[in-house]
Amino acid sequence: MGRDEQKEEREVLDSIFPDEIQDVNDAEYRVSIALDVKKEDEDESPDPVILLNIRYPEAYPDEAPRLDITQPPNAARYEHLDVQEDKVRLLEALQPTIEESMGMAMVFTLVSALKDAAELLISERQQAIQALKDIESAKAEEEENRKFEGEKVTRESFLAWREKFRQEMADEAVRRQAELEAEEKKKRGPKEEKKLSGKQLWQQGLAGNTIEEEQDEGDDALEGMQKLKVES
Repeated sequence: MGRDEQKEEREVLDSIFPDEIQDVNDAEYRVSIALDVKKEDEDESPDPVILLNIRYPEAYPDEAPRLDITQPPNAARYEHLDVQEDKVRLLEALQPTIEESMGMAMVFTLVSALKDAAELLISERQQAIQALKDIESAKAEEEENRKFEGEKVTRESFLAWREKFRQEMADEAVRRQAELEAEEKKKRGPKEEKKLSGKQLWQQGLAGNTIEEEQDEGDDALEGMQKLKVES
């Protein structure tokens, strides 16, 4: 394919990329490629754009075109793609397409291949970042759940807990009973000594003792009176 064929390919490209293609000089032109990337809902930043610069060698397409990848002047830095650092990797990604397309017009195919390669690179980095976030989130969730799990329950630990619980409940019952008794005693006040009736004394076996005591006192009095009469 000579100059005429190269010119023909360029005309086709102009019709496909009317706003994206631009001449650099008589022998070189560039195609602007807007990348479709996944963004957060609140992210309103513009999609990243890269430039594929193409120069035809005289023997093109039997010889591969001279390619370079740049970014638009004053373009905002995109966090998941650095053209200067990623250029070699992206150009290497185009090599299979170049080899498959030798002898044919290939610029359109190269533009598509570069777009796919750049978007794939960005997607891989986004997924890697998301994977790290997911790991950190899972760790944080595991730590949070661990706070509520406490000690793992075994048969031995359950029996020990049950025995301790029962003892605590028994101690609490004794304590409450003591408090109730103390409260009742406080309400009743000091205990008054009750005088027993004769019947109660008799029933309790105290009446006999009382009669014997009174009889002994009477005998002593009679003996005293007899002594006084003799002495007189």
